[in-house]
Amino acid sequence: MTDRRWTLATTTAIALLAGVWARASADAPTFKRIELTRHDLATPGREAVLVRVEFPPGTATPRHTHPGDEIGVVLEGEFVVELEGKPAVTLKAGDSYFVPAGTVHAGKHAGKTATVALSTYIIEKGKPLATTVK
Repeated sequence: MTDRRWTLATTTAIALLAGVWARASADAPTFKRIELTRHDLATPGREAVLVRVEFPPGTATPRHTHPGDEIGVVLEGEFVVELEGKPAVTLKAGDSYFVPAGTVHAGKHAGKTATVALSTYIIEKGKPLATTVK
């Protein structure tokens, strides 16, 4: 094979592999927070945010914090909650959870079916809902 044909074949193969990898990455399931409502509270500078949390099989959240308390309930499936300094806890449909403000934590899917939870955040108004921790 000439150098020119080899270069063309190599470039084509690399482009095809990159396209397959990009497609696989785009199709990979991800953890989602879907904001349902947000309202100011009677306490100045605070707001409540209601969120539907979805964990498709194989997904997880990065370690993160919230600028306020998180209170939630698992609606479907199960997931593991890891609060820094405490043992991991597996939660199933019907279980509730509480994450204190500023606590570093993460969640990951467990079980065989998708997990859905409903979380309410009581947070400082104007701050991001979650901040990733390295």
